[in-house]
Amino acid sequence: MTSRLIKVALAFTLAATPVLAQTPSRLSDLVGARAGQSEGELQRRGYQATDRSEVVGDGRMTYWRRGDDCVSIMTRNGRYESINQAGRDECGGRSSSSNTGAIMAGVALVGLAAALAAHNNHHNDGDDNHDREYQRGYQAALYGSPYDDRHETEGYHEGYLAGEAESTNRRHSNSRWVRGVPDAAQEACSRRADSYMSRPPGSSVPISMRELGRNEYSLTMATGSYRSTCRVSGSGEVLYLEPAT
Repeated sequence: MTSRLIKVALAFTLAATPVLAQTPSRLSDLVGARAGQSEGELQRRGYQATDRSEVVGDGRMTYWRRGDDCVSIMTRNGRYESINQAGRDECGGRSSSSNTGAIMAGVALVGLAAALAAHNNHHNDGDDNHDREYQRGYQAALYGSPYDDRHETEGYHEGYLAGEAESTNRRHSNSRWVRGVPDAAQEACSRRADSYMSRPPGSSVPISMRELGRNEYSLTMATGSYRSTCRVSGSGEVLYLEPAT
């Protein structure tokens, strides 16, 4: 069931994405390189890191600017897995780009597939038409579109509510406060929460944190509307994860 939902969600997401992100030729040689060594090379080529950074699954997406040029870099296992052209607004500029949807499509896909799987597990009503309507509502809310009350269906309504919740989760996850937690700690808690909830990788995100001292943190994890508390060390050792009280 979950694999079918992911395939349907992928088709829906790509259909709504007119331009796929591409690796700039001037940076293609850095794909696969070690992140620590490549940061200096990026700076040598005129790029500066922005303060935007997002946990995506077991990796981290960062954004780099050179004048009006913006790129997104996915780092996983200490290496640059991908470098993609991004819209200027992704790095804090004012203009928009059709690439923006492509950059965010991977993040949206994970959340959508997880929301669909959880919804159908609870309601046992996962026919294809209901799934499409759920996806339509979820995407509309996630990207800030107004509620379509003229074409409302049960699936659309439920998807819109789930999309609003996910949009809030992602916004809190990208706050400066949460981004101050070491990457290893965030990623470890995300993996543990995904496993605990039997969700696809990248479904769970930290939305708040509390420093406990001794390089330990308490993170509130959001998996859709579900909340859990993860106690973790700065190096990524999860001490426990339990339902939030």
